[in-house]
Amino acid sequence: MYTPIVGTLGYILSPDAEKVLLVHRNARKDDQHLGKYNGLGGKMQADEDVQSCMVREIQEEAGIICQEMQLRGTINWPGFGPAGEHWLGFIFLITSFIGCPRKCNEEGDLAWHRLDALAELPMWEGDRYFLSLVFDKDPLPFHGYMPYTNGRPVSWKYFR
Repeated sequence: MYTPIVGTLGYILSPDAEKVLLVHRNARKDDQHLGKYNGLGGKMQADEDVQSCMVREIQEEAGIICQEMQLRGTINWPGFGPAGEHWLGFIFLITSFIGCPRKCNEEGDLAWHRLDALAELPMWEGDRYFLSLVFDKDPLPFHGYMPYTNGRPVSWKYFR
């Protein structure tokens, strides 16, 4: 039986649409993501839908309120978790928000990064396969499959 952990992952665009807010996961030594840059998000709770989860996670992690956001895609990550857990992720692009993002949270430091410089940052190897789809102008969401083995993606495929 397939029972993935369901989560959200959000990428917050700056008002000029040239930068994205990322967390540098540098706060917890036991963090599976230690040292990597990532969008914001987390596990969905039993009493919420994916949009409510994304709004809650952004407010908890960045201290801002989402005003406008689009579902950019979904990804099935079998074997992604530290003990081989399966994840099903809903990927959002947040294009408008209220408030000023925090400088840090319990996961690490938050900062704006230029979209054209993301390739220079340490991040999950698999993120490099789908990030361009998050920020492209195609209005259709993508739906991807990226199995992991030993902390690394073994393949990537998607459709729109």
